[in-house]
Amino acid sequence: MKSIDIRKRTQREALGVNGLCKVYPNGTEALKDVSVTVNSGDFCVIIGLSGAGKSTLLRCMNRLVRPSSGSISLFGEDITRVNGGQLRQVRRRVGMIFQQFNLVRRLTVLENVLVGRLRFNSHPMKRCLSMVRHFSKAEREFAFDCLQQVGIGDLAFRRADALSGGQQQRVAIARALAQEPEVFLADEPIASLDPRSSETVMQILAKIHEEKGIPVLVNLHHIDFAQRYGKRILGMSKGELIFDGTARDLDAETVSRIYGDKAEEALEELSAA
Repeated sequence: MKSIDIRKRTQREALGVNGLCKVYPNGTEALKDVSVTVNSGDFCVIIGLSGAGKSTLLRCMNRLVRPSSGSISLFGEDITRVNGGQLRQVRRRVGMIFQQFNLVRRLTVLENVLVGRLRFNSHPMKRCLSMVRHFSKAEREFAFDCLQQVGIGDLAFRRADALSGGQQQRVAIARALAQEPEVFLADEPIASLDPRSSETVMQILAKIHEEKGIPVLVNLHHIDFAQRYGKRILGMSKGELIFDGTARDLDAETVSRIYGDKAEEALEELSAA
């Protein structure tokens, strides 16, 4: 199996968000009229406090959360209200990485990566066979290659729950790669990791972006990582997008607007970066 070479695409809109709002059943207004375009060559980092709307924005982009109003497009296709098979296709095209890895702990590392191939198995019997570990040789080779790309091919036959947090996050990235996604979204992928593992995960995401030409959108708490890895930085506060620029544009006044009364710690990271 060969990966899709997205590098052949010209620079164009990958994700388009227009007037996006999300109000949860308890009345929480998580997103307020957010509009942003992510291009095919972007490595975007979203910064902001917990509750700023960062996670909701990403989850709307791959339709884990349905927006209350506004629109979302994926490479020009409106995905705002797709359902059923169309929704499954959208989620296959958008690789999603979570803070808590979301691995099947009792399965091996390789089997967890193969989960990323399940959406390619549309036939019910084939899908059933996959779930009981009867994957084809070609699928296993493809999954192993994904593990090699994130540097843990030697762990393929270890159980997922025997790995460190940083290793588990790399398995999650390999699983997303196995989907052959057109876009990568990462929701606080380094929040629960030590500094060394955090650096490794961010380097892997940057490598995927550069070598495969896949646009990446990452939520981060750490402003120093945002400055070092983000080609473009988005700042959110109280459900609103209040900054869109580069690391050079991220001055003390802007950081204070994004982080409010928590700005002091962020400013220390900014000065140290």
